[in-house]
Amino acid sequence: MDLDTVDKFIVTPWDVEGDIDYTKLIKKFGVSPLEEKTLNRLKMLACGELHTLLRRGVFFSHRDLNWLMDEYEKGNKFYLYTGRGPSGNIHLGHLVPWILTKWLQDKFGVEFIFQLTDDEKFYFSKNLKLDEANKFAHDNMLDVMALGFDPKLTRFIINSEHAGVMYPLAAKVAKRITFSTAKAVFGFKNDSNVGQIFYTAMQSVPAFIKSVEAGKNIPCLIPLGIDQDPHFRVSRDIMVKLGYYKPAILHSRFLPGLKENGKMSASDQDSAIFTGDSKKQVIKKIGRAFTGGRETLQEQKDKGGRPEICNVYQYFYMLFEDDDNALEERKRKCLNGELLCGECKKELAKRINVFLERHSEEKEKAKKIKDELLF
Repeated sequence: MDLDTVDKFIVTPWDVEGDIDYTKLIKKFGVSPLEEKTLNRLKMLACGELHTLLRRGVFFSHRDLNWLMDEYEKGNKFYLYTGRGPSGNIHLGHLVPWILTKWLQDKFGVEFIFQLTDDEKFYFSKNLKLDEANKFAHDNMLDVMALGFDPKLTRFIINSEHAGVMYPLAAKVAKRITFSTAKAVFGFKNDSNVGQIFYTAMQSVPAFIKSVEAGKNIPCLIPLGIDQDPHFRVSRDIMVKLGYYKPAILHSRFLPGLKENGKMSASDQDSAIFTGDSKKQVIKKIGRAFTGGRETLQEQKDKGGRPEICNVYQYFYMLFEDDDNALEERKRKCLNGELLCGECKKELAKRINVFLERHSEEKEKAKKIKDELLF
């Protein structure tokens, strides 16, 4: 796919390419920037705290978050929903919206539904078989639970296994999605298979299934990568027609890949750190990562580094340095040429390996309760 001649980037549910301008993306998608006033309100409701991902603008836009907080203050408790298209193993980029979702569950004590869309990946892949996608779904479940979600408040939907629950509700959504709408939003062609066209209806269901179960409207909040917003652009309007609330949405930026441009990709093993990578693999991959360093050691010391274009610095910024003062000191030393890229890479690899070791232990524990969490 060619990059847009004006924007020089692509963001769709299936393709993310180029140097993404998130300010332009806000306008292009018609979402609202996550402003300080809104963040301060969320902070107050969350007992005076904001997660690093919110504080540092990793989550940068939203749909109807203020409305959701209005409802919460009225006593109408929300629930959380997000998901994953299981086409392979989990990498660090996948974790970004899930980490915030876990924080929201902890702060607000709310239920969480996680959807694994094995059917979607089957429809959109040339080579992936449905049973293969289903196996990935069960393994991906363990990665989600390894982050520490409350098993008493967490349920998983696997589309191919829970179709009996979902289909009657998806049918009501599907009946109101015209082919012309699907083509306009998703760029479908005449040779697109009918599963691809129907899929958005299935993804809509968890956004109102709690309201169906309760027999009354319950607000839903969906933290997700901005690339998944088009699905809910369609379903939000339909849900109102069906008598349900529109889900509120929080959009995150992408964790950059290890190469110069683009987000981490599960299809490019060298662009991503996977939760199953060994310590040696992590060290090797981070050692090759793109940085804002200069061409020579002397030039680095004289001119300093460029953290604004450094993927290694972004990993500290987004996931691996919670202390704002420590992060600022790292940036200062980089700019002054006091901190060299090799030192930063060594420290990042160390922190990632500590995280992955703990994650692996928690993933193993999750196997004991996995079946209890299915919808």
